[in-house]
Amino acid sequence: MRVLLFLLSMGSLWAQPGPAKGSKVPDFEALDQNGSRQSLKSIMGPRGAMLVFFRSADW
Repeated sequence: MRVLLFLLSMGSLWAQPGPAKGSKVPDFEALDQNGSRQSLKSIMGPRGAMLVFFRSADW
């Protein structure tokens, strides 16, 4: 248990802050549910894009 707490506390030392509110996010790539690479630029529409990260509470 002590080792786990130590590792979790050490992880915050290397954590990087996210972009500031209202700033432009740099282009990035991620895999979609089908395993295809998608970039922010490829999913951006004429009015922009909204990404929602939802982590289900039902495991």
